[in-house]
Amino acid sequence: RRHHPVTVMWDLPFLPFCALLGILGFVCVAFVSAWCQYWRGGFALDGSTRTFNWHPVLMVTGMVVLYGAAALVYRLPPAWTGPKLPWKLLHGALALAVFILAVLGLAAVFRFHNEHGTPNMYSLHSWLGLATVLLFSCQWLAGFSAFLLPWAPAWLRALYKPLHVFFGSTILMLSMASCLSGINEKLFFSLKNGTTEYKLLPPEAVFANTLGLLILLFGVLVLGALARPSWKRPDADSPDTRQVPALLWGP
Repeated sequence: RRHHPVTVMWDLPFLPFCALLGILGFVCVAFVSAWCQYWRGGFALDGSTRTFNWHPVLMVTGMVVLYGAAALVYRLPPAWTGPKLPWKLLHGALALAVFILAVLGLAAVFRFHNEHGTPNMYSLHSWLGLATVLLFSCQWLAGFSAFLLPWAPAWLRALYKPLHVFFGSTILMLSMASCLSGINEKLFFSLKNGTTEYKLLPPEAVFANTLGLLILLFGVLVLGALARPSWKRPDADSPDTRQVPALLWGP
């Protein structure tokens, strides 16, 4: 039987896909770090622009790359069998690391603004970014309360689980939007290129635009993996759980 080309292209084994995604996530972090180090002056904790540079690095690392990793924990075939508690703890720990990095990233930008008398929350990027972090914080707290604390009844977990999954994908999309708008805003403030032809843009603009595309690609691949039915954890009594070894590297 012949398969549609799109189906064949997307019919990838999960672990090689994760390896590719891990490399892409590392490249995103490397790009944003190189941008801030090479073109924006590096990093410091003195309230200067070098303090601000921690903001994009921490946000991309936490709210995009680590958040994407946390979202895919339950898609790992080894998580399909045996007790779920270790995977819940790993998922929660990664989300907690995301929260810590996000708080540090917000602290960096607020300190920079306060040191230079710049108003806080003056742009769409700032509104969107803070709303994303607040929504993520509520998501983490609700998930911890419902799935890790022993008092939550089974009916409550079953009721909340679809909402947890929905808002998980929504927060990732908001994180991507926040990062892309932040990159665009920083370039406008720093370079003031106006409507320069693309071929005449300085290397920093091309580099930062490439970073934005890499972030977008990473997020889209994560969302695609989350949406793929064959990569979702089956029920404990499903016969699919006996096929886990075959799914590790493909047929």
